[in-house]
Amino acid sequence: MYTCKHFAIHELVPPNVYKERGEKAWQLLDDRLLMTLDKLRERYGKMTVNNYHWGGDREWSGLRTSDSPYYSPYSQHSFGRAADCLFGAASVEAVRQEILANPDDPDFALIGSLELGVSWLHFDVRNCDRIMTYRP
Repeated sequence: MYTCKHFAIHELVPPNVYKERGEKAWQLLDDRLLMTLDKLRERYGKMTVNNYHWGGDREWSGLRTSDSPYYSPYSQHSFGRAADCLFGAASVEAVRQEILANPDDPDFALIGSLELGVSWLHFDVRNCDRIMTYRP
C-alpha cells in the first residue's frame, strides 16, 4: 500500500471518511493516484486538493462518497482514482498544457485523463488510452 510523502490523508478524503477511517482511508485511494500526486507536488511545489482541515472550503476534491453534492456513481473520484488540484506557484493551465505536451514524462506516466476548461487540474488514473481529455 502506497501512502503519500507530501500529503496527509485528510487532504485527500472528505471529513466524514477521515473521521471514520483515519489512516485506514489510504486503502480507499488508488496507488497510481497517490504516486502521481507526490510527483506533481515535487515538480510544482505547493498544491491543494482538500483544505477543510485548515478551515477551507474544499472537501470533495479527492475521494467522493455518495453523500457528496458532486457524487456520480461512475466518476473516477468515486473510485479513489481522481483529484482536483490547485497550485500555489504554478498556473493550473500551464500545468495542464505541460502534461499534454509531455505525456511520456515519468512524472505524468500514470495519468489517464485530464479535464479541460476548468479552473483546477482534474486528473485521474482511469484505464484508458493516454491521455484522454474531456470537457465538463
